[in-house]
Amino acid sequence: MTMETIVLMDCKVSLGIVTYNSQDKIGNAVSSIKTHTKGVDYKLFVFDNGSTDDTKAIVLKADPDAEFISTGKNLGFGKAHNLAIPLIDSKYHAIVNPDIILDSDVLSQMVEYMEANPDVALAIPKVLFPDKSEQKLPKLKPKLIYLLARRTPFFRAKAQEYTMENIKIDCPLEIDQCTGCFMFIRTDVFKALGGFDERFFMYMEDADLTLRTKKYGKTMYLPHISVIHEWERSSAKSLKYLMIHLSSCFKFLIKHRKKKESKE
Repeated sequence: MTMETIVLMDCKVSLGIVTYNSQDKIGNAVSSIKTHTKGVDYKLFVFDNGSTDDTKAIVLKADPDAEFISTGKNLGFGKAHNLAIPLIDSKYHAIVNPDIILDSDVLSQMVEYMEANPDVALAIPKVLFPDKSEQKLPKLKPKLIYLLARRTPFFRAKAQEYTMENIKIDCPLEIDQCTGCFMFIRTDVFKALGGFDERFFMYMEDADLTLRTKKYGKTMYLPHISVIHEWERSSAKSLKYLMIHLSSCFKFLIKHRKKKESKE
């Protein structure tokens, strides 16, 4: 399927998944969406960044109605997700990682919350490991000390402060940084923002999008709704991804420092 042959999709919820050689995970993600989504109409778009595995066949077997769009090369996370902008005419858009699993009708639950809270522009659910333990993904606004603390055991207290680990969150809470593994945003807001800042190839684009979204409404963490995430933390295992992560961190700090200075 090419971009030129796709008709603008009008549905309650659109979903975008960006893949790159994700054959070991994508089938479970797509199947879980199809199996558990009952209360809202949705359309799934899979943007493939030049995979050389069987990702396409697996996606279309799991959901023949999915739109599989091959970019032909690795565009990165944000740029590939932005390909959805001219294709969707939904009320809400979900940004989903290929290693996310739904075990309940999460999309309907997210819609219900957003409908009841029109002042909310972006929300994320609680994210769990496969063993159902919680991933500490709601975060404060990134600062240099926080980003350094995540890379060294000597600043564990600061790392815990950054990930809000010392706060018990048992009701919806406004946060500064929503995780990109599962974001639920009003489509008109996503379009108004122009999607992700494509200067971030990978990492920190979710923090940037959260901060930019705040001028349109609240950005919320919803602990009563949950998804499962088979988190790999690639940058902790690979020098290549570590360098990409560090580059994105510096881009983020420079971008938002300049914005702060321009207001003073």
